[in-house]
Amino acid sequence: MIEIERKFLVKSMAYREECSSKTTMVQGFLNTDPERTVRIRIHGEIGYITVKGISNDSGTTRFEWEDELNLSDAKALLKICEPGIIEKTRYEVVIGDHTYEIDEFHGENEGLVMAEIELESENEDFPKPKWLGTEVTGDVRYYNSNLAKQPFKYWKDEA
Repeated sequence: MIEIERKFLVKSMAYREECSSKTTMVQGFLNTDPERTVRIRIHGEIGYITVKGISNDSGTTRFEWEDELNLSDAKALLKICEPGIIEKTRYEVVIGDHTYEIDEFHGENEGLVMAEIELESENEDFPKPKWLGTEVTGDVRYYNSNLAKQPFKYWKDEA
């Protein structure tokens, strides 16, 4: 139940030509306390509830627990989430043994495109495709729970 991931900005749309899947997502947060973030997500036609713990100092590692919900329960829970619903399209790109999840954000986070890769260890080597940009792992501004409260369109001049 430990998640190890790295996050990057994306500098070109070339990943679209390499993607193996594309899904729309909507998510909200029942709780955005960094000690225990609770997220509700609808990924395509499936709902999920996810609990994440606080990140380590580098931002790469934290506790994560997730379980599937039926779609009607997920929709009902989204209605009682904190203000700030995240809408995005997720593309998956498989490179060797690794999968990048690239999120194109919509709504108030329009213009933000980020890639995440989950790893087996913090020091694991992984492929870095040409479309991968600046690493933002550990920058709390890019956490979805923060993007829900402080959308990208209000701070993109700082990014």
